[in-house]
Amino acid sequence: MKTLNRRDFLRTSGAAALFAATPGLAYSQVVGGSAAFTDYRALVCVFMFGGNDSYNMLVPNTSAEYEAYATSRQNLALLQQDLLPITPASSGMPDFGLHPSMGGIQGLFQSGDAAFVTNVGPLVEPTTKDQYFDKSVTLPPQLFSHNDQQDQWTSLRGNVPSKTGWAGRMADLIRDGVAGQQMATNASLFGSNLFQSADETVAYVMGPNGPLQFEGFSTTPGDLLNEQRLAFNRIVDAGYDTIYERGFAAVQRRAIDAADTVTTAIDNAPTLNTVFPLSQLGTQLETVARLIAVRDELQMQRQVFFVATGGFDSHDNQNEDQPGLLGGISEAIAAFHAATVELNIADSVTTFTQSDFGRTLTSNGDGTDHAWAGNQLIVGGAVNGGDLYGSYPVLEIGGPEDVGGGRMIPSTSADQYAATLARWFGIPEVDLDVVAPNLGNFVQRDLGFMII
Repeated sequence: MKTLNRRDFLRTSGAAALFAATPGLAYSQVVGGSAAFTDYRALVCVFMFGGNDSYNMLVPNTSAEYEAYATSRQNLALLQQDLLPITPASSGMPDFGLHPSMGGIQGLFQSGDAAFVTNVGPLVEPTTKDQYFDKSVTLPPQLFSHNDQQDQWTSLRGNVPSKTGWAGRMADLIRDGVAGQQMATNASLFGSNLFQSADETVAYVMGPNGPLQFEGFSTTPGDLLNEQRLAFNRIVDAGYDTIYERGFAAVQRRAIDAADTVTTAIDNAPTLNTVFPLSQLGTQLETVARLIAVRDELQMQRQVFFVATGGFDSHDNQNEDQPGLLGGISEAIAAFHAATVELNIADSVTTFTQSDFGRTLTSNGDGTDHAWAGNQLIVGGAVNGGDLYGSYPVLEIGGPEDVGGGRMIPSTSADQYAATLARWFGIPEVDLDVVAPNLGNFVQRDLGFMII
């Protein structure tokens, strides 16, 4: 057996600390004024990396609107007879259709458990086509760039640099009210991210199946693991000379204790009858469901989960790849919602999507290019479902929302989208502008898709 010594500990355990950031740190070093919660609520962000072509996810299904769509989309247009029909509840709104691979979402929409926010994207202030071209309005920087627009969605930074995300800021705001939780408010199953970065609190980062083991520890219970843990305890409890060494050791202690707590809770979670798809996203959402199932054991009141999947940068082969991509989203989210129903917690869990950006209406041959606005999906028992929110544009090349190549200007801002979710989560009205810094530039502060 390799001896675990102090030098190895300080050299190798940094990765473990990164993947097991301690919830204890999140609450022990802060002050605040938030009141304790008396209920449980969770937000689950599903991020589609690459830029989802969401105007093939949600398609106008009446004659004139479909004709404009089909003309603009060229060889990428879905056949109207293949669309899965949905009828929004709002009177006077035309019919729409979903991508034919999204039967699970169609069922949730029809049952009132799913809704769409349309033509939504990062904005600093309301923007028209004329303002865009004459540069008389402040725009988010680096439009159409993957990294920059991912940051816009997750931080709502506008044109001001930000090191925090809007989920991280929510966690900071409520930190005193959830001080008794045995796990951090923010938890990621897809690595560290800007969305959950904060000034005061620390996100808990785990693998798709749960907490990651520390490097160098045996994965099999027994004498070897016990010896390794005893050696670890001797190292972290040793008297270190500098504040930096002592602080680092303390982080490791809290990290492994948190991993033990969460792993034990997951191991004791009830077996779910819901069958999840055997996919990257399905695995992550199944783990989230198991964590939600043990919310009482972990004394959880508020949680934000980050899960993700990729492959949406469809510059080519879009017609071949999109059915699997959107079908995977539909199957995994539908299974997750079914699990929350099974756990009798559906009214307290809301799943929502984000993506880098929408894509061009025009075809580049057999794919699309980077664009701006798109459509996002919200699912849960507290969703005012069966309806569309925002203003769905006329999908016409050269139309009033097109700034070139079928790149749609958002008519609804990502700040409004986030603020509506944050209000349901329990963030007071007075603090919504902290979560969504550009919210004050828009008249409508709540889009209405959540039952408060």
